[in-house]
Amino acid sequence: MRRREITAAALIFLFGATTAYLSTRMTIGDFRAAGSGLFPLCLGILLMLLSSGHILQVHLKSGKQGDVKKQSSASEEGSRTARQVILFMGAIAAATLLFSRLGYPAVSFLLLLALLRILFVKKRGAGNWGLSLFLAFATASASYFLFVRLLKIPLPRGWIGL
Repeated sequence: MRRREITAAALIFLFGATTAYLSTRMTIGDFRAAGSGLFPLCLGILLMLLSSGHILQVHLKSGKQGDVKKQSSASEEGSRTARQVILFMGAIAAATLLFSRLGYPAVSFLLLLALLRILFVKKRGAGNWGLSLFLAFATASASYFLFVRLLKIPLPRGWIGL
């Protein structure tokens, strides 16, 4: 399990480093007049710091070994967590690639739906698509009205044209 945790944290570190590097190609600005690259830069740095902290925590954790039942349970949890991390990063990458084509409303809905299925709703009730659809639609609608309508932030409309 220790090896899987380090591998997952290293993948997140690389994702954060890539995000930080690519954000430097955009206008960064400063905290008073933020450019489009400031937020991704901060998120990339945060991902790198958190994943580094997790790797350090894994290395400092005592090497106590429990019984075989605890080890197999931890191994199953570790593989499920690694799968969730990979699916999470894939969903974020897909949303990034589809953002300008589909537009903010559709991508935010699809991303939230995917993340709810990957991280949350499956645990609460197997096959609970109704709850996932409702939460994704409500959250995407609220964020659309907040950012696009109230704050007047120009985001891609996509094929929906909202």
